[in-house]
Amino acid sequence: MTIRLDLVFAALSDPTRRAILTMLLEDDMAVTDVAEPFDMSLAAISKHLGLLTRAGLISQEKRGRVKWCKLEPDAMREPSVWMQGFGQFEPVNLDDFERFLAAELPG
Repeated sequence: MTIRLDLVFAALSDPTRRAILTMLLEDDMAVTDVAEPFDMSLAAISKHLGLLTRAGLISQEKRGRVKWCKLEPDAMREPSVWMQGFGQFEPVNLDDFERFLAAELPG
């Protein structure tokens, strides 16, 4: 569980990756659509997506010639349970998490 938590928290530590997760709350997206709003190369976005995938926060699949990204909300379950162990945190509600991300992310 420790390695998984490390991966999730490392993935959440970057504002670009948090923005990507917020975008994927709406619907699955093609990699090129994920990359569109960012001022960085497709290769840089692919690295961010790879880290999110390794952390289990998203999944990627080829549909025809297009690679798609999908949010995997269950990946937040273990970190939520871990945080609850401190007695200061409520279970993660994805709607609340989305509002939090929207408030924290510029734009």
